[in-house]
Amino acid sequence: MRWIPLFLILFFTFFGGLNIYQRETRLAQRGFYLTGLVYLTLLEIIVFTPISFDGSAVYIMPLGVGRLNLTRLDINLGFIENIVLTIPLGMMIKWSFNHWSLLRITAIGIVIGGMIETSQYYLSHAFLINRSSDINDVLANASGIVVGAAMVVVFSYLLNKSNVKYAHSWLLKN
Repeated sequence: MRWIPLFLILFFTFFGGLNIYQRETRLAQRGFYLTGLVYLTLLEIIVFTPISFDGSAVYIMPLGVGRLNLTRLDINLGFIENIVLTIPLGMMIKWSFNHWSLLRITAIGIVIGGMIETSQYYLSHAFLINRSSDINDVLANASGIVVGAAMVVVFSYLLNKSNVKYAHSWLLKN
């Protein structure tokens, strides 16, 4: 029962990959979208299954409903790992919605972080995946999304172009 989220993730990833492969004829675009799909799949596996990674090892969490931390702010290695984990997501959001400001992306990042943690809470209780829901993770996920979006803005600026689509197409052509 606790592996149902993993099977659903892999099921939808497989059909999403087939859809990208069939619909996208340009090789660079196809590679970009498939790379994004692989990233999102790994992100989902890390946050929605009992498979955990502590920075040096991968292990399976024991059965349980996890913990809930809504009060204590703790900046540690796990906080930094969550930031790094969501930087590519922030880059993908900024590339996809280049007209959005960093302030708007910050708000979106908080919402996404909250949705991830809420989903972990419910999945932990429904499927016993033993994932903790933590306010620190919401803040770290939002920070990672903002850092990723800011990196796209800086990259675009360094190319002397203010249009993020140009930076995106430049990456795909080279």
